[in-house]
Amino acid sequence: MSTAPTTTSTGGTSEGSALARRPLLAYRTVDLVLTVAIGVVFGVVFVGWGQVYNLITPLQAAFPPAVGLLTGVFFLPALLAALIVRRPGAALLAEVIAAFLSIGLGGQWGFGAILSGLIQGAGVELAFALTAYRRFTLPVAILGSVLSGLFEWVFERFVYYAEWSWTFAFAHLGFFLVSSVLLCGVLGWALVKLLVGTGALSAFPAGQRMRTARA
Repeated sequence: MSTAPTTTSTGGTSEGSALARRPLLAYRTVDLVLTVAIGVVFGVVFVGWGQVYNLITPLQAAFPPAVGLLTGVFFLPALLAALIVRRPGAALLAEVIAAFLSIGLGGQWGFGAILSGLIQGAGVELAFALTAYRRFTLPVAILGSVLSGLFEWVFERFVYYAEWSWTFAFAHLGFFLVSSVLLCGVLGWALVKLLVGTGALSAFPAGQRMRTARA
C-alpha cells in the first residue's frame, strides 16, 4: 500500500483511456478507502434493490425468467471500482464487501450472495485484465458487465433454477444480458462520467483529464 503520489499517463484523449497508476498492485490508502466505501454503499443498495423485485412480481408470475431484468444493478460496485480505482482486485473486493454487508443487513439471498459476489466481481476483473488494465472505455465496461451477467447466469441456472427448461433458461439469459448492459455497463459508465464532471474523482486516474484541464 502506498500513500505517495505516482505519475499517470493519459494514454489517450479521454478519461476513459487514461492508464491506471503504475505499479498496478501498489494500492494507495485512498484507493482502498474508496473501494471499501463503494462496497459499503452498495451493500445497503442491494438490500433495498431486493425489495424492488416485489414490483415485478406479476411479471415474474406470468413469465418467471423476467426476474433477470433487475440483475444488472448487482454488478455495479465491481464496475464502479474498476473504472475509478483502476487496479487489479478492486472490482472483486468492492463486490464481495457489498455481498457480505447485504447479508449482515438481512438481504434476502443469504450466503449465496457471497458466491455471487465472487462470480460477478470476477467477470468485471476479467474484462479489464484482457486490456492489461489499460482501457477503461464504455465498450470495456459493457464487456465487464456482460461477463458478470454470463457468469452469474451459469451459477443461477444450476443452483437456483435447475428445474427450468432450457427455453426458460435462455430467456433468463437474454434478460440477464440486457439488464447487465443497461443497468450496469451504461449506467455505471454514466455515473463515473457524472462524478468526473463534479471533480469528485480528482484523486483518481478517472478524473485526470479534468485535473489537467483545470491546471
